[in-house]
Amino acid sequence: MNILGISGYYHDSAAALIRDGVIIAAAQEERFTRKKGDEDFPALAAQYCLDEAGIGLDDVELVAFYDKPLLTFDRLLETHLAFAPRGFPSFVRSIPVWVKQKLLLQSALTKEINALGRGKIKSDRLRFTHHHHSHAASAYYPSPYDSAAVMVMDGVGEWATATLGHGKGAELTLDSEIRFPHSLGMLYSAFTYYLGFKVNDGEYKVMGLAPYGDPVYADRIYDRLIDLKDDGSFRLDMQYFNYCTGLTMTNDAFADIFDGVPRRHPDAPLEQRDMDIARSIQAVTEEIVLRLAKTLQQKTGERNLVMAGGVALNCVANGRLLREGPFDNIWIQPAAGDAGGAVGAALTVAHAEKSSRNLPSGADGMYGTYLGPSYDDDAIMACLDSFNAHYERLDGDALSQKVAGFLADDKVVGWFQGRMEFGPRALGNRSILGDARSPAMQKMLNLKIKYRESFRPFAPSVLRDDVAEYFDLDTDSPYMLIVADVRKDRWRAADAEDQARTGIEKLDVVRSDIPAVTHVDHSARVQTVTPESNPAFHRLLSAFKAETDYGLLVNTSFNVRDEPIVCSPEDAYRCFMGTEMDALAIGNFLLQKADQ
Repeated sequence: MNILGISGYYHDSAAALIRDGVIIAAAQEERFTRKKGDEDFPALAAQYCLDEAGIGLDDVELVAFYDKPLLTFDRLLETHLAFAPRGFPSFVRSIPVWVKQKLLLQSALTKEINALGRGKIKSDRLRFTHHHHSHAASAYYPSPYDSAAVMVMDGVGEWATATLGHGKGAELTLDSEIRFPHSLGMLYSAFTYYLGFKVNDGEYKVMGLAPYGDPVYADRIYDRLIDLKDDGSFRLDMQYFNYCTGLTMTNDAFADIFDGVPRRHPDAPLEQRDMDIARSIQAVTEEIVLRLAKTLQQKTGERNLVMAGGVALNCVANGRLLREGPFDNIWIQPAAGDAGGAVGAALTVAHAEKSSRNLPSGADGMYGTYLGPSYDDDAIMACLDSFNAHYERLDGDALSQKVAGFLADDKVVGWFQGRMEFGPRALGNRSILGDARSPAMQKMLNLKIKYRESFRPFAPSVLRDDVAEYFDLDTDSPYMLIVADVRKDRWRAADAEDQARTGIEKLDVVRSDIPAVTHVDHSARVQTVTPESNPAFHRLLSAFKAETDYGLLVNTSFNVRDEPIVCSPEDAYRCFMGTEMDALAIGNFLLQKADQ
């Protein structure tokens, strides 16, 4: 049975194609349209999924959507009535959009799908799943576990903001939830907004900024903003928030808690107070996640945990959960945000139709997230020739050895191989790579390649067999969703001048023998690589180890600020030429900037 999964109309639209319970293809619409966070119907992503599966709409038995719009409208209506008359102006503005796009979604979806020109479907082939059930299914069914506790946390689905459940065999049940407006995702986004970053995009920045500060405002958050119970359940004091009634996340009362200072302007320089606020909300978030996880483990008795929802992308909290929490094993859906809802919706419908998991025990059904388009050498060569690019062709080991030499010489290399990743992380197929040993690499990548804030850290990709040599971690972390400390025997002692540094000045301290991936708190967001998960990337890491005796590299996504990760050879070439990257390895072709 072929099932097409769709997420969209909010942010990070995506499509996925499931065949007999197996994920065949999945991609975000932004990668094709080049519009970051594209929320429109994922027409191009859906077309790609059909092409990858070699089918048309006539071969698709069902189409699954990741949300129940009528229930979401119910929440919208009740919320505005509860906060009336404050919310009336925003309610009036939102109604036309909802009527046109959400309440009439069944006919709108049917029209959009049929406009793909790949055949026709009737509206009776559409299925709508609960938002959090889509997330839960995306976490449990592709996981390597035969049974697991399930935890979903995000901004909001229809009503749910956090959901706890249990997967066993082919059965997935959701047992308890926290309901809107009380939301950990919304709380974190409120601080994202207050710190001048973009909601649904800047949460990574808050997480990256947190280690520069101290949690001096955590008590104020507990005292004024949130009533947190021992079991992890909580209620927010809504007098401090504006997301129920207006177009902003916080209000003046919220600012008063933080000494009456209004929201930081996005272009203003970061101050120590901003860093302390970031650290404080990060600390509160981690505590909530830990308490919910302990409650869930007590209810289920499980030793395995699976997670999804936007909050599951908080890899710092995930790292603490792995180290301090009650579960032995944790698996996180790599496309944990709304994009992954397309996979989860399709899997929910598949199992409702009694499709089996079709996944051997211990296997990972996300296949490294390598579920997007690939391009053969002929397509790549045609693209390069159209730009009159200068390149050499190298196969397998020869390419890896030459690129490893470039990286050892402190060069920055774009690495474009195989199928594009699904989800927010580049995991070795659409990556920009550098030498983790270089003290200058972190700043250079941020300021000259990525054109983003200097404080943001970079992640290491490391040979799985070598991970324990560099980090306090000895488990698989294929999706770069676990933060671990760099081993203390690799730390560099800080002199008095370095110890006296504060704020962003901490960035200038060399903290270990792998400084480019060592954050200011000696942590790193780790990806482990095996020959089975990614043969080409593993071959490059092995070649770099043979060259330098270090089996890890800096790995960041192949894009620049405010753009999606590259999808096509054309995207890769344009990004390469528009930045200060030194070389581009694309398929079996190697380009050097000096030759162009």
